[in-house]
Amino acid sequence: MMAMFFSQRVILGKTKYNEVPATLQASVKEILEDSGLGYLAE
Repeated sequence: MMAMFFSQRVILGKTKYNEVPATLQASVKEILEDSGLGYLAE
């Protein structure tokens, strides 16, 4: 649930990927990649 929340914030530009808590980064990256937006996790 939190990973989806942070994914949406990254997509909207409100949070940068490196600001996502380390424990959630892998899940957020997977969600971004599944959405075709993996480049946001760089």
